[in-house]
Amino acid sequence: MNEVDFKHKVFSQADRLYPMVSRMLGNTASAEDAIQEIMLKLWGKRHQVAKHPNIPALVFQTTRNYCIDQLRKRKPELDDASLHLQLIESNHAPNTLEWQDLNAMVRKVLKTLPEQQKEVLILRDLDGYEFVEIAAATQLNIEHVRVLLSRARKKVSAELEKIYNYESGKL
Repeated sequence: MNEVDFKHKVFSQADRLYPMVSRMLGNTASAEDAIQEIMLKLWGKRHQVAKHPNIPALVFQTTRNYCIDQLRKRKPELDDASLHLQLIESNHAPNTLEWQDLNAMVRKVLKTLPEQQKEVLILRDLDGYEFVEIAAATQLNIEHVRVLLSRARKKVSAELEKIYNYESGKL
């Protein structure tokens, strides 16, 4: 694999990886460094990467594994919310009290989900990855990914409905 092929097939994936890496590692500086490290690692293995049948899935899985390794190397921090999900934060979202309240409720509900369901929900609904990519990265089959996503969505929906019904007095 030459430079042009690498830029086209591997490096072009960096923009899609950035939100996931930023969310997993907790800040933008770490995410930028991680993306560079991952690209260097893949460049070093470019001959093996060229032979892989699904290069985007390989890049995605390498990125996910790198982030998990980095998180394992860190010393545990006591209740650092920045390492948890940074969910529903967008430049287009209004910065109102209701929006902040919803954001806090969704974070709370997501913490109660099993790890696989939480990961699949975030990768699909927030990061926008396809089922094939999620299945390749998590090493699950596509049907299992769909089941996990469905269960996670139902759980989040049910919990938010409970909260809103309670707050509105509709028990």
